[in-house]
Amino acid sequence: MVRVHVPIAEQRDASYDILIGRGLLAGLEALLREHCPAARYAVITDSHVAKLYGEQIVARCHDAKLHVQLFEFPAGEWNKTRETWATLSDKLLAAQFARDSAVIALGGGVVGDVAGFVAATYLRGVPYVQVPTTLLAMIDSSIGGKTGVDVPAGKNLLGAFHQPRLVVADLDVLASLAPVQLAAGMAEAVKHGVIADAEYFAFLERERASVAAKDPEALEHLVRRSVEIKAEVVAADEREAGRRAILNFGHTVGHAIEATARFEVLHGEAVAIGMAYESRLAEALGVADRGTAERIGGLLKRYQLPLELPDTATVDGLGDGPVRTSQGDRGDAGRWKERLDRDGAGAGGAGGAGGLLDPVCPTGQVKIASGTDRRRELAKDRGFR
Repeated sequence: MVRVHVPIAEQRDASYDILIGRGLLAGLEALLREHCPAARYAVITDSHVAKLYGEQIVARCHDAKLHVQLFEFPAGEWNKTRETWATLSDKLLAAQFARDSAVIALGGGVVGDVAGFVAATYLRGVPYVQVPTTLLAMIDSSIGGKTGVDVPAGKNLLGAFHQPRLVVADLDVLASLAPVQLAAGMAEAVKHGVIADAEYFAFLERERASVAAKDPEALEHLVRRSVEIKAEVVAADEREAGRRAILNFGHTVGHAIEATARFEVLHGEAVAIGMAYESRLAEALGVADRGTAERIGGLLKRYQLPLELPDTATVDGLGDGPVRTSQGDRGDAGRWKERLDRDGAGAGGAGGAGGLLDPVCPTGQVKIASGTDRRRELAKDRGFR
């Protein structure tokens, strides 16, 4: 046998800035030159955002002598597929984009995931910039480098970790955001408060009216704090080998709901339902303080988010075969609901100094942030794996 060793020690700095402010899109061309210089830029967006912002951004970049071309695909979560990824990649190849090119992901979470996956795989990887246009994308999906598409077997099962060169969160674009989309984004904000910052959670309780009215000060604080929380988590655990899994709170049940409901609920709505069920289950198992679920559910409800399964996502549907996501096997979502119905849930006080709940994935265990090993053992004794 002949052994030839390949001594490659990867040295990489994938750090990037997240810019939060107003009027940032007006200066996007200068930001691109500074943070992501390229010979050509492919702006990938969906059919809705293309009309709102895509065409004007392309025109402004042309005025600044940047070589930019717009690529759009039909809006909707159901278009986050291999077929969309392949079509966009083929269009870039036909337009002869080379390795000195870059991608601009302009839109919500679906656009960011698909465009990021195109950037991660096109010519074995080109740089890209995230320009989120929804609250959910600003505070969650645009940060951390997760890219990918959905397949029949489950959500996000094909994808790559590919960090952007820059995230540009222009708060002005939230003015055109529909109330239902604003609410969907609030599910992730509530999640951040639950897992990391009880003071932030209290802010969301206190300032609901200001947030709903899109008060500039309230929105800026909300976006900044959520971004800080997620950035801190992903910086410490880029590839989800440990702590980053806390960001999956609500997603165990939520992803199963999305899959079985055939995307008739928004991602944020599904996550809200997931948080409601998972927190109630935590109480039923004795691993969360009594009243935690009531407080979380109360806040979600105040932001017009659902707490119960939609008619299209039945318990039987959740339990029919494995529902898988990039976080792991989620085939037990139906069993979660059945156990909750059998064991019930408590009511009473509130929880958590560092955060109300600290979900531990991929097994889906939920423990209070200040909980003891005894509590975790209790959960195992009750058959919660």
